[in-house]
Amino acid sequence: MFNTTTINRFQQLETPFYYYDLNVLRKTLETCSNAATQYGFHVHYAMKANFNPKVLDMIQSYGFGADCVSGNEVKAAIEHGFGKEKIVFAGVGKSDKEINLALDADIFCFNAESVQELVIINDLAKAKNKIANIAIRINPNVDAHTHHFITTGLEENKFGINTWQLPDVADALRKCSNLQFLGIHFHIGSQITDMEVYKSLCIRINEIQDWFENHGFKVKVLNTGGGLGVDYHNPDTNSIADFESYFKVFKKFLNVKPDQEVHFELGRALVAQSAALISRVLYVKNGLKTNFLVLDAGMTELIRPMLYQAYHQIENLSRDSEVGSRKSEVGSQDLTQDSELKTSDLKYDVVGPICESTDCFRKDVELPQSYRGDLIAIRTTGAYGEVMVSGYNLRDRVGSVYSE
Repeated sequence: MFNTTTINRFQQLETPFYYYDLNVLRKTLETCSNAATQYGFHVHYAMKANFNPKVLDMIQSYGFGADCVSGNEVKAAIEHGFGKEKIVFAGVGKSDKEINLALDADIFCFNAESVQELVIINDLAKAKNKIANIAIRINPNVDAHTHHFITTGLEENKFGINTWQLPDVADALRKCSNLQFLGIHFHIGSQITDMEVYKSLCIRINEIQDWFENHGFKVKVLNTGGGLGVDYHNPDTNSIADFESYFKVFKKFLNVKPDQEVHFELGRALVAQSAALISRVLYVKNGLKTNFLVLDAGMTELIRPMLYQAYHQIENLSRDSEVGSRKSEVGSQDLTQDSELKTSDLKYDVVGPICESTDCFRKDVELPQSYRGDLIAIRTTGAYGEVMVSGYNLRDRVGSVYSE
């Protein structure tokens, strides 16, 4: 992601900013598209992961649909060229205003998350003399084995409808004449790397679709959600998620009947590795037990580590590039004997400037000895990074820089 030219370019720019490597994004989209196409699967991009305009434009250009969780995301999807026939609208708390917006746009499908929501969508559609396509989001009670803050498919989660409520769902669907039942929808969590979890999901989907078929409902769409994880520890060696293994699980274990469509809602796996948060060291504070690197980026620019203890690789671009440059000059010499190349590694707590004790990206990070003005890269921030930026402490909004 970073070469000497890129780092030199960073030196001229005001930090902090998000840097997007559009080549990484392009390769990721190509890999996902090719893997899904061989099975005839439909992929919707989960816009909540990143709605940077250049990112949206590139994703749309590969023919992906859009998975939206707010009215404004529906508007953004349409504005960036996502076809209305590829837009799905999920979310546990859709407002009347948002539902009406989506009805007017004639989107592909609402993913409904409660019996009450079915009634509301029906009434609003009836007032417009429209028929709303509906998929029922169901909690399969499958443990995603991920952080409890990003688990969404258990019975105690706020999302979706529990299986014991399905008779009520069936009654509501029969009574709501302005709803067209399309299928069933699932999403069990995020940052999932264990493919056995998806096998368990397939088994539950097979059981639940049989329930609907047995109760007189034709299931046209099986929407399996998303959640495929990425490698936060090795962003260079594993820059693209394992889409092939992911889709292969569903091909093997999902019981797809004739004329059924299989849909996915991927976010993090498509965009996470394409961006890094670039910051500068403001101060180095050396203590008896702890050394601090105080950056000009903080939880207002990237809240994931503070919100749910997320790990991000942290690199000192200034020191690493300096040593790399000298290595190319001295060739095959024993570099440890070159006094100019000695860079004793130290452990730092890498923190931000925000007036909160929780404003810490990571503790005990081993880095080359660092100094004021050094450029720091926080990797794999293309998902749930820029989209969660806040103005706390009246901070300036972080900007974006692109490789092209």
